[in-house]
Amino acid sequence: MLGIDPRAARATWTVIVVALLCLVIYSIRQTLFIFVIALLFAYLLLPLVDFIDRVLPLTRSRGPALAIVYTLLVAVLIVVGIEIGSQVTEQAKNLAQRVTEYLKPDQVQKLPLPQPLQPMADRILNGVRSEVQQHYQQILEKLPQTAMRAVGAAANLIFIVIVPILSFFFLKDGRALQRYVVGQVDDDVNRGILREIAGDLNVLLAQYMRALVLLGLAASVTYGIFFSALGVPYAILLAVIAFPLEFIPMLGPLISAGTIILVAAFGGFHHMLALIVFLAVYRIIQDYVISPHLMSAGMELHPLLVIFGVFAGEQMAGVPGAFLSVPVMAVLRMLYQRLERGRVRTEIVSKEAVEVDK
Repeated sequence: MLGIDPRAARATWTVIVVALLCLVIYSIRQTLFIFVIALLFAYLLLPLVDFIDRVLPLTRSRGPALAIVYTLLVAVLIVVGIEIGSQVTEQAKNLAQRVTEYLKPDQVQKLPLPQPLQPMADRILNGVRSEVQQHYQQILEKLPQTAMRAVGAAANLIFIVIVPILSFFFLKDGRALQRYVVGQVDDDVNRGILREIAGDLNVLLAQYMRALVLLGLAASVTYGIFFSALGVPYAILLAVIAFPLEFIPMLGPLISAGTIILVAAFGGFHHMLALIVFLAVYRIIQDYVISPHLMSAGMELHPLLVIFGVFAGEQMAGVPGAFLSVPVMAVLRMLYQRLERGRVRTEIVSKEAVEVDK
């Protein structure tokens, strides 16, 4: 009809729909990221919620368990904020003043680095001071814009409230939603495959989030204890900074180590070689002993694939892309394995059905 090939028309329509879907996903990527973070946060709380739900007397909903978990979470955050927040704020203020003093054009202080590195450190510091002196007026002009951006970032703190709320609904209605999705499949074999995928996804993401938090806590606590014992300046601040950076594979720990070395140098720490050796030894233990023990079998990805995924994710979506690269690759790997097993199982069932008919 009208010289239009129906097959070509269907293929063209499919391409258009897929392109529009990709455009919509890209347009709402920030909202999707918030929901993904809320889902991962829900998986982090899921084992505790399930445990309390089993301990409590038989109830028809998970509401009481969720209420207890969220109450404990708020209490922990308040205690940690009171105990550590004031120290972090004070140390950050002192560090900012120290960095300002170092960058003054007439300043002659040197960074306390080992003697072989001192000439390079002096050249870098003098170059930074020269740039500050040359562009001083531009820096003053950009300060209001920087302040406005900081205010905008502070406005995004509302997401700290939104994420736990979304996680609450994921924890409360997640199983019902999962049963609904599985129930939409009529074929018994496909329904079983979908149920297995959902189970694997629950285990995979729960173990991944639990491992990330434990790795972050291990790094933060170890850094805090060692830095305080060794007399590293701004020890609590550096330990707190290390915690969230452990959530970004490879890039996060590298940025954390660089920040620690730079801040310690600005703070006048005189045992930089011991600090660098400690960071190197701890990174080896973290990456090759602690991390493989905590990560599940489903997260076993080749290092080259992890490197590619982290850099590709960062290039496509910045820090969120780098953070989500490893779980996305792990989920795709799991889906491929499950679908391949499902395909083989379907072929076996089909052959058995043919033989029975014969």
